[in-house]
Amino acid sequence: MANYLPILIYLVAVIGFAAVSLLLPHLVAPRKPTRVKDMPYESGMDPVGDARKPFDVKFYLMAILFLVFDIELIFLYPWAVSLLAPDGVPAEFRPAVLGVLMVLLATLGLAYVVAYRKGVFDWRRK
Repeated sequence: MANYLPILIYLVAVIGFAAVSLLLPHLVAPRKPTRVKDMPYESGMDPVGDARKPFDVKFYLMAILFLVFDIELIFLYPWAVSLLAPDGVPAEFRPAVLGVLMVLLATLGLAYVVAYRKGVFDWRRK
């Protein structure tokens, strides 16, 4: 049983933290309910009118751009670690790997500039 004592202490601490995190806002948060605050929030659109109203294309563009940049940036960390690790990429291939990494970063930068110029990030533009 002594082997499991740290796990039990950790479990009690995690459950206690979760309970305090859920209950504390109800005790100390200011309460000023308004009509706007009580409205449900759905994907940046006010929930009024027909439920079958189509979404704005900018929502989908932003979601796709987030996925593209997020997935591409996930590749950077293992690449950088394997580039500098002693048992990672062999020394003779490191300049080539670094070059490919720079091409990836340049492509990401170019995609960001193109998206910015197309107005994808400007939600207020008509």
